[in-house]
Order: sequence, then structure tokens, then C-alpha cells
Amino acid sequence: MDFEHKISVLGSTGSIGTQTLEIAREYKGIQIKAMTAYSNADLLEKQAREFLPKVVSLTDESAAKDLKIRLADTNIKVSSGKEGLVEAAVIDDAKTVVTAVVGISGLEPTIAAIKAKKNIALANKETLVTGGHIVTALADEYGVNILPVDSEHSAIFQSLQGCKDTNEIKRIILTASGGPFFGKTRKELKNVTPSDALKHPNWNMGAKVTIDSSTLVNKGLEVMEAKWLFGCDNIKVLVHRQSVVHSMVEFVDNGVIAQLGAPDMRLPIQYALTYPNRLPMKNNELDFIKYGSLTFDEPDTDTFYALSLAFDAMKCGGIKPTVFNSADEAAVEMFLKGKLSYLGISEAIGKALDKIENIENPTVEQIFEADRASREIVYGM
Repeated sequence: MDFEHKISVLGSTGSIGTQTLEIAREYKGIQIKAMTAYSNADLLEKQAREFLPKVVSLTDESAAKDLKIRLADTNIKVSSGKEGLVEAAVIDDAKTVVTAVVGISGLEPTIAAIKAKKNIALANKETLVTGGHIVTALADEYGVNILPVDSEHSAIFQSLQGCKDTNEIKRIILTASGGPFFGKTRKELKNVTPSDALKHPNWNMGAKVTIDSSTLVNKGLEVMEAKWLFGCDNIKVLVHRQSVVHSMVEFVDNGVIAQLGAPDMRLPIQYALTYPNRLPMKNNELDFIKYGSLTFDEPDTDTFYALSLAFDAMKCGGIKPTVFNSADEAAVEMFLKGKLSYLGISEAIGKALDKIENIENPTVEQIFEADRASREIVYGM
């Protein structure tokens, strides 16, 4: 099948970014016009020499200076900082922007890309968690598609193909692997180390997302993201240890449609880039015999109560989801540096949510002010 698609990849050196490039290697019609990373000049140089984009950018200024010297023998422009991220997001040649950066830093380039009439292959859930009311309105205004890349949201999106009216949706069922500590008590989690929390049973992800998966914060963020993507706030979370059923939609007639597949992020990435078409993929077949049985459990929201905090933040709306997200980003940073206990992550989120008053329909400026204030609260613990 002939296929051509010009894209920009924000966060090309991370887990989603590198897998996006794997797909581009398989389908030569996917052309990379811009790539960005935070500070990994070594890998970005290799990627740039292979894919020959027009622009590359590193957020870290010193790393960008180094990369500029390294790529001096090419015609590739090297940019830096937040400005470089936005430049890559709005580059003329790209039709779709893959937003695979981590955290709230994805909000501004995503807004810029939408205003430049780029479709968004969304892997940065924080964009909708913090600014869903702004981003979805802009997408409608500029007539662009937001195509989910997270495996759970891609599963919901795929399950909704053929659904003509969102009123037919009874509820969304998000599945969660449960992370490495499924079945543990708070007492057993008291002395968890970063290396313990980084051992995910099914998925190979970046450090931030892996820690968030272990605390169920990641599922809480996905709940808030799903609300904006699908216009439904009746969302149920089930722990599904096998990570085969990626999520489900229950309809008003009580029929349930699910999307199943091997635990492989390339499938949702590729579907976002090739939608509405499906292209062949190698080495990701689902072997039902290997799994034998598929199980589902209620999440333990007493031990992993950050998930309950996420539902509360979603119901409050306004600035509260930003506070939840930013407090978690700061808390995970401190945990990885050994400055906060594992259980302190959820405690930090709760403390920030208690201290910061809500603002309905916040502006981008108010979102970033809440981000700053939330981090200050956590750093002061």
C-alpha cells in the first residue's frame, strides 16, 4: 500500500519518539520534517543524520550548541529552548505533529501546532489534563484532528469507530496493568526505592511514566484525558494484569467493544499516523494461547489513593487537574533524586490540591502559574 505522511516528532529520543521512528523506517512514505529532544544530543544527532529533517531542536541550550557544531556539515537547522520546540511544531512541511514530550511542556507547542492547522498525534496526556478546555476548542476552531497515541485511548478511539452519536456511550472502561506493586499494602510500600518502582511488568516506558504507572497516577491522568478526548466523564478503571485488553467502551444497550493486542506501543502510534487506514506490522501478533486467561480486578484506591484524587480533580475541573499533574511531576522528580519517599508522591499531590484554590476555565497563563505554585508546595515538603 502506497502511503505518504510528513510529520514532526516532539520528543524523538524518548520511548514513544524512538518507536515512531521505527515505524518511519518500516514505511518510507513517513517523512520526518522536524525532531526535538530535551538534552540527548548524541541520539538526536544519529536520528538527524538518518532521517534528514529540516529542523532539530534541543530544549537544553548548551546541548543545542554542541549539536549545532556536530551537524555543521549538514543543511539541518539546529534550534533550542521553548522557541525551538514551537518552531518544530509549526514547521510548514509537516501535516501531523507527534507530541511525545513529557509533562506540561507539551501544552504550548501543541496549541501552536493546532493554530498552524496541524493534526495532533497525542502522546502527551498532560496537554489535555491541564488545558483540555482550550485545546479541544482550538481543534474544533481550526478543523484539526486529535488522534490518541496512548494505548488505552487509542483502544477507546478504535472501539468507537462506527459509533455515530456519543449519546450511545454508557461508560468508558480504562484498563490498568496495576504496575509492579499490585496487591501490596501501604506498609509494604514504605521503603520502595526508585529502582523498585521502575520495574514495570509489561511495558517499556520512560522513567516518569513508569513511576506514575506504579502509583496509578498515570491512570488518573488518563481518566482526565479521556474526558476531553471522548466527551464522557463516566469512566471506570479496572486492573488488567495481562495488558492485552487495552480499554473498552460500554454502550447504552450494554454491549461492550474492546480493542485487544500485544503490549506494543507501535500499534497505537502507527494507527494514529495512518488513520483511517491500517497498515501491516511485523512481530506484534497476539498469541491467545500464551495468555490462557484474561483477568480483571478493582483498583485498590486505599493504597493507591492518587487515583481517587485524580477523579476528584476531574470532577472539580478548572485548575485542579493542573495542580494534580504538576504536583506529581515535582514529586516524582524528588522521589527519583531520593528527596521524597514513594508514599510521599501521593501525599504531595493531596497537599497541593488542598492548598491551591480552584479557578474555572483558566487561561494558559493561569495554568502555568498554577503549575509553578504546585511545584513550590511540593519542593517545600
